[in-house]
Amino acid sequence: MVRMTVYCAVLDDYQGAALTLADWSGLDGRVEVRAFREHIADRDKLVAELADCEIVVAMRERTPFDADLLSRLPKLRLLVTTGMRNASIDLAAATAQGVTVCGTASSSTPPVELTWALLLGLARHVTTESRALRDGGPWQSTVGQDLHGRTLGLLGLGKIGSRVARVAAAFGMEVVAWSRHLTAERAAEEGVQLADSKEDLLRCSDFVSVHLVLSDRTRGLLGEPELRAMRPHAFLVNTSRAAIVDRDALLRALREGWIAGAGLDVFDTEPLPADDPLRTLPNVLATPHLGYVTERNYRTYYREAVEDIAAYLDGSLVRVLN
Repeated sequence: MVRMTVYCAVLDDYQGAALTLADWSGLDGRVEVRAFREHIADRDKLVAELADCEIVVAMRERTPFDADLLSRLPKLRLLVTTGMRNASIDLAAATAQGVTVCGTASSSTPPVELTWALLLGLARHVTTESRALRDGGPWQSTVGQDLHGRTLGLLGLGKIGSRVARVAAAFGMEVVAWSRHLTAERAAEEGVQLADSKEDLLRCSDFVSVHLVLSDRTRGLLGEPELRAMRPHAFLVNTSRAAIVDRDALLRALREGWIAGAGLDVFDTEPLPADDPLRTLPNVLATPHLGYVTERNYRTYYREAVEDIAAYLDGSLVRVLN
């Protein structure tokens, strides 16, 4: 019996990298692949584009697959997500709909590196000075913040947070950390001091970096009282999830000078709307969710996505998440 053509959509391929950073030739004659470089925010348009697809490859959490969307894609049978955890996919709904969800490996080192890019950029006012240099502005207009001898506060000391801590030690920084289940013993293993409380960490830190998983317990963890507790000269860096920090409180903190500035790689709405104030506030250093966007990660994502698809077609699923 001849199998009908299997259609596969690769979503949110912003850089046009999906089909070039992995070898898809093993699927030739078995799958017809089409990649979408633009994010499809309109739900009806998305359904129309995916209507004939048996397979979809989703890039991280850029496009949520909730129960409603899954119910409108009756032909979908395999949903591949880059990474082995994706909070924007309703796994229970996928199972009920007969959709298998598979993942790929993902490295935690790229978000560590971007965390430091943002922190250093804030501390040394890189954006301000670079723009002035390009535009013929003043030769030096800012005084940078030292890292050596300053205190870095880490909200979360997991795989990413602990690596950030090791870099901080190389800069000669004092590091304190806090999360609900972090113990003094675990902190000591990383050469880090356990803060007595979240509030204590915020009060004593010159830089605060967020490295927590978004959950019901961490959503809105940093609101107005927490941001007001930070030092006026302190910087906040968030490369984790936007919803951990209350957006309205953050905007007030930045506008009213509760904190010196923020380095942000994650936002409540992505792509960030063109008129969003976070694009233009002078004390914000923002990047468009680049934390995991590196060549090595992308090669891994798409190589293993191809493996997931081939295994599905062969009836031997791998890296199943539901």
